[in-house]
Amino acid sequence: MGTSAGRPKALPVEEWRGVYDLLEAVRQRPNAWVRNGSLEELAVLMFGYHLALQVHDIDESFEFHRGSGGFASWLSMTRGWSMAIGWDAAIVENLPGEPPLEAFFRLIDEYREFEGQPARESFHRGGCSS
Repeated sequence: MGTSAGRPKALPVEEWRGVYDLLEAVRQRPNAWVRNGSLEELAVLMFGYHLALQVHDIDESFEFHRGSGGFASWLSMTRGWSMAIGWDAAIVENLPGEPPLEAFFRLIDEYREFEGQPARESFHRGGCSS
């Protein structure tokens, strides 16, 4: 599989196996998914993804609830950040000098390592953290 800027190439939609495949597509082509690198828009996209899982009764672990999912809990625990208004706002508020999407993906890579999953490589294997 080819790489772009040292990252694995995003899988075609029909080969996605979980939320991390969607996130890899966003990482590869952010302007196709969210306007102006907006984490708020990414959080809304994640909400829609979670809603689709529920509507279609798909059993997939989902870590991206804005204030209470595994990712938000990890940010709160490791950074001491409040999740009162969600992980998206917390990242923007606490890392003002870093482009929001870059900060998000850096933190996602750290989170996946914390959860015992390889960061970027497992995006393509479709594994979702539990």
